Amino acid sequence: MDKRYEVYALADRRFYDTPDRTAPADGARAPLLDTARRTVPEGWEAARTGDWLTLTPLGPDGRPQPGPAQGWKIHSSATPADADRIAAIVWDYCVPRRIPFKFVPAAHLVHLRNAKYAPRDGSGKFVTVYPDGEEQLHTVLNELGDLLAGFQGPYILTDLRWGEGPLHVRYGAFARSFVVDERGALVPAVRDAEGRLVPDRRTPSFQVPEWVTLPDFLAPHLAARNTTTVGDLPYRVEKALHFSNGGGVYAGTDTRTGAKVVLKEARPHAGLAADGADAVARLERERQALERLAGTGVVPEVRDWFTLGDHRFLVTDFVEGRPLNSYFAERHPLLTADPDPAEVAAYTRWAVRVHAAVERAVEQVHARGIVFNDLHVFNIMVAPDEESVVLLDFEAAAPAQERGRQVVAHPGFFAPPDRRGTDVDRYALACLRLALFLPVTTLFVVDRGKAAHLAEVIAAQFPGLPDGFLAEAVAEITREASGPRPGPAALVEPADWPHSRDSMIKAVLASATPDRDDRLFPGDIAQFSDGGGLGLAHGAAGVLYALATAGSTRYEEGERWLLDHTDPPPPGTPLGLYDGLAGVAHVLDLLGHRQRALDLADTVLRERWQNLPSDLHGGLAGLGLVLAGLADSTGESELRGHADDITRILLSRLSQPPEPKRRAGLLRGASGPALFLLRQYRRTGERALLDAAGAALRRDLDKCVTQRGGSLEVDEGWRTLPYLGDGSAGIGMVLDDHLALHDRPADGDGDGDRGEYGSGSEYGSGEDLRRARDAILTAASARFYAQPGLFQGRAGMILHLGRTGDPDDRLAGQIAGLGWYAMDYQGQLAFPGHQMMRLSMDLATGTAGCLLALAAALDGPGSAHLPFLPPLMRPS
Repeated sequence: MDKRYEVYALADRRFYDTPDRTAPADGARAPLLDTARRTVPEGWEAARTGDWLTLTPLGPDGRPQPGPAQGWKIHSSATPADADRIAAIVWDYCVPRRIPFKFVPAAHLVHLRNAKYAPRDGSGKFVTVYPDGEEQLHTVLNELGDLLAGFQGPYILTDLRWGEGPLHVRYGAFARSFVVDERGALVPAVRDAEGRLVPDRRTPSFQVPEWVTLPDFLAPHLAARNTTTVGDLPYRVEKALHFSNGGGVYAGTDTRTGAKVVLKEARPHAGLAADGADAVARLERERQALERLAGTGVVPEVRDWFTLGDHRFLVTDFVEGRPLNSYFAERHPLLTADPDPAEVAAYTRWAVRVHAAVERAVEQVHARGIVFNDLHVFNIMVAPDEESVVLLDFEAAAPAQERGRQVVAHPGFFAPPDRRGTDVDRYALACLRLALFLPVTTLFVVDRGKAAHLAEVIAAQFPGLPDGFLAEAVAEITREASGPRPGPAALVEPADWPHSRDSMIKAVLASATPDRDDRLFPGDIAQFSDGGGLGLAHGAAGVLYALATAGSTRYEEGERWLLDHTDPPPPGTPLGLYDGLAGVAHVLDLLGHRQRALDLADTVLRERWQNLPSDLHGGLAGLGLVLAGLADSTGESELRGHADDITRILLSRLSQPPEPKRRAGLLRGASGPALFLLRQYRRTGERALLDAAGAALRRDLDKCVTQRGGSLEVDEGWRTLPYLGDGSAGIGMVLDDHLALHDRPADGDGDGDRGEYGSGSEYGSGEDLRRARDAILTAASARFYAQPGLFQGRAGMILHLGRTGDPDDRLAGQIAGLGWYAMDYQGQLAFPGHQMMRLSMDLATGTAGCLLALAAALDGPGSAHLPFLPPLMRPS
């Protein structure tokens, strides 16, 4: 699970939103720090950007005073309790000296920056000061360091700490500028010694750019930083198991005994829980709970407790086995197209036994007077016998007599506020009953009434469950302090077309926020990155595209919003088809705004677009498709020339050996270049382009493996993916087009496209490719997918099956299965986004993508489709 989503789920109970919009837990209006409410000094400008309040001195002309574009910047960390005093000291120091600075203006935002799963590269950063040169840097560090002596805050992982106080330093950009990096992404930039823009690295470790000399006055602080090592410990750290903002978890060996151990690290003032406890306090809770539970056999035994530097460490026995969540991929019977009834029955019996073992373990914890408070499938270790269990991660544990609320939890097992004490664990046990069969209980953070619907689905799919097993779980989940909770609203079924279409369109339009600048429609958290609120995958362009292709009336206010917010586009907006300006240009052209589309294409072409990766999502393949499409619609020969340049670049890259760690799939693999080359072949008839497209597809197919049931899926090493975006279904869509073109009579049996691009693949013939296509159809026909979305869920399977022409009538089952995730938004049909903690309206993860997939499947030939993937190409 991507823990970033939990932070974005705090601001709104329906949609992901930015942390700076989060209100305090009591629901009151978020108070600003007293310092943030001060009157802006004369000759200064204040601006709120995200969770920062920036203050900039003005020059004689009333404009921001010019300063260096990059250099050594100063950060101060803070605890929520001391934040206002630190902000006031920095304000009073910087304003008379006319030094620009910014700070986080509210205590709850300081908490979120230091929360357990906050991004580590921004952890601890409360104040930023921008000194003018190294001399002023030294002065400010000395003077402001003295003023802040005695204050504490978390260590800032990207920086070098100044002394023992809260100040830290890092070399980086002051002004916003961007560059395409070596992976083809548009990232923040600084200029190197030759004046070239290069990436401004912000990894969670202190680094000095190679062309920058560390000032002498910082050298002692770097030396002090490097004196703390693990070399003197009686433990050998062998592997990092997990990192969070609060510290790391490591597997190791006790060098005195040879025993395998786990070391848990806690950083002071970081990794805050909802009650304000930092990682050190939470680790102390875990130690106390485990010592109280010693000898039960259901928790790891404590072996050591020590401090290294200012970090605390807990050492426990290493527990053999695997976490419960890891069994789903290999055991769950619904991951095939036609589940074997015997396998379903065997899985049902096993899951019920495991749940009973977990219940017994929790009972032993309660018998010792402890509430676990964080029970979920990742914290349950199943022993090698695949029956016994051990409970892990007791940092949220509390004495039962305190009857406290939950402060740290997995969102799929997060108890409502009325549950306290041991009732928190009973709620999680009830969620576990459903999650063992349909692991989608994160839906309950949107609507717990969904439990009754999921129980009905589980009962139909797993007929051998004991009487009352599901009903008891639903009763516990939906129980309210004041009485039973009503069930979810009755929604139109996805298959009830066109009523479901109309309902989804109403939901999408009702969610629009044209008064906001950062996004028009709520969607994935990616829309809050640079330019993300505009793009095809997660932004306004994608939703407008889905509405237009699914037969909605024009949403003119939304089109005006997109036009206004691309005049000009925000700095740092990516360039590609799905992530940026190329995709926006394509959609605006389709909607009739041709000049703006051409202007955006020109903006892209002024950048170093040749350095983009080859892929469809944000790379050359997507850009080439857009430029060629604009050339067709406008007659602009220069655009056609750039598309031809992209063809040559891609052919050159395909002639090189493939990278071992390359990705596969429609969006980020070689299938995107294959799609572009097929379109170029249709235009030119050059056989080399068809051959190269086939070779590109073979590269992606070589990254696939055959799973049980005969499905072909992309192998990522730790998981396999059948999905449209990064899995095999997207490869299958382009493969369909390739075979449709390649199987013309003049092309014989389709075995001739090896050439200079195709050697070494196991897919050596057209017949091999056709078998792969059939195996991908099997992958798109499984009974269960973890999410509903277009690129990473069931909607993508609906799109693929509908486009291919489902030979086994599995499309109807997938459309019905989409209803498993159906949610209510203002009485209309909507769907949850990625991680399913909130609803989404975007194309890639949410309701707009489900709308497009259903329209493509149910509206007949020539209907809705993805850009540049219209209904299946046939021989011309």
